[in-house]
Amino acid sequence: MKERKILLEHGSGGRLSHELIQEIFLPLLRNEYLEKLEDGAVFTGGGGRYCFTTDSFVVSPVFFPGGDIGSLAVHGTVNDLAVMGARPLYLSAGFILEEGFPFDALTTIVCSMADAASRAGVTVVAGDTKVVPRGAADGIFITTSGIGVIEYRRNLSAGSVRPGDAVIVNGTMGDHGAAILVVREGLRAAALVSDSAPLNELVACILAASPNVHCMRDITRGGLTGILKEIALSARMDMMIEEAVIPVAPEVRGVCEMLGLDVLTIANEGKLAVFCAMEDAAQVLTAIKDHPLGRNATMIGRVEAKGTGRVILKTHFGGLREVDLPSGELVPRIC
Repeated sequence: MKERKILLEHGSGGRLSHELIQEIFLPLLRNEYLEKLEDGAVFTGGGGRYCFTTDSFVVSPVFFPGGDIGSLAVHGTVNDLAVMGARPLYLSAGFILEEGFPFDALTTIVCSMADAASRAGVTVVAGDTKVVPRGAADGIFITTSGIGVIEYRRNLSAGSVRPGDAVIVNGTMGDHGAAILVVREGLRAAALVSDSAPLNELVACILAASPNVHCMRDITRGGLTGILKEIALSARMDMMIEEAVIPVAPEVRGVCEMLGLDVLTIANEGKLAVFCAMEDAAQVLTAIKDHPLGRNATMIGRVEAKGTGRVILKTHFGGLREVDLPSGELVPRIC
């Protein structure tokens, strides 16, 4: 039999990523924290609750409109902590550098990382550097871990999602992925900027607005539909989403149409989905819109009922289409 090998799609955040986790990582490393498959592990100690997370960044190109791999690494880790209800405190950073990578580029990336950490209110307290031979990597890869303290009383998790919950996003979809693609493909398009940003201040506003937020997730690899499907499967809930109200910038839609991509599966780095009790949806939406990162916030649907984890998209034309974990040709090395 032909030997199975890892494909680029295994790192896309779509169906093959999900299958890889279920087939290898979860069975062999299973424990009470990992099996929840959340953005971070929540644990108690010293009378408090904390969240720990880790992530890796391999984006290409490493410099893009609106950021670079350094700021992206900080934002991604801060956001994974924030959507678990944690106030981010400390990060670590590991650098894999390819022989020949320019000193000036590395200096720019680390300066960007330091600035992003300062703006997000976190401190990089530990790190590591490895250098591999020329051709053994692609310039620079960064792995970050982070820890934060949880002060919100509710457990924010897919398992806390309830029938009737509102589904809210804080802005336009696909901005990060489109910005990367414009540079990568050398397209002549309107100026597109990544939405890469720290979400911890926005999350704090959301949690202050309502005691009935059940789940949050930052919308990264796999895009909006990928994240919603993951949560639906974990919660065993069915959802109904309105395509017509999902915010998408015209320039982003144009790039995706040009390249034959579904904008709802394209990565973001400054967007999140919020699941809250419907009776609190208005006040949560107001709190989000009052923040600079939430001016285009919209309620895009609701959790219907307990079920098998179906996500139904009501299309622009009024039809109904079930969406699944993204598969096929997804954009590699987007974050």
